[in-house]
Amino acid sequence: MDSIFIEQTSKTPKVDFNSQTGFLHLEGISIPEDTVDFYRTLIYWINEYALNPLPETILVLKLEYFNTSTSVVLLDMFKILSKVTGAKVDWYYESDDVEMEEVGKDYANMIDMPFRLISVDVF
Repeated sequence: MDSIFIEQTSKTPKVDFNSQTGFLHLEGISIPEDTVDFYRTLIYWINEYALNPLPETILVLKLEYFNTSTSVVLLDMFKILSKVTGAKVDWYYESDDVEMEEVGKDYANMIDMPFRLISVDVF
């Protein structure tokens, strides 16, 4: 299975889904013009990866901001990965970003998988 790497833009996050290491990274801002179109390939990739995952899979999220349609896609990703043995989420947020911390807590309560909230000074 090939890995996916997409450079960050002003409207889309950097994507680095590595099938060899099991580290799946999303970082930046997610306000794409067409959220479904942008994330379609990523959802497909995660579904395929979930068929033959590595013993440990970590979805690392360092999102500064995302729109409502992205929040729906993130929940879809979490639901897929929650069925993968050894999968977990590392949700990074800036220490002064109370909203992003709360969103992380909300997601953690919605899914049944290890979900770490990690406060950092700055991304």
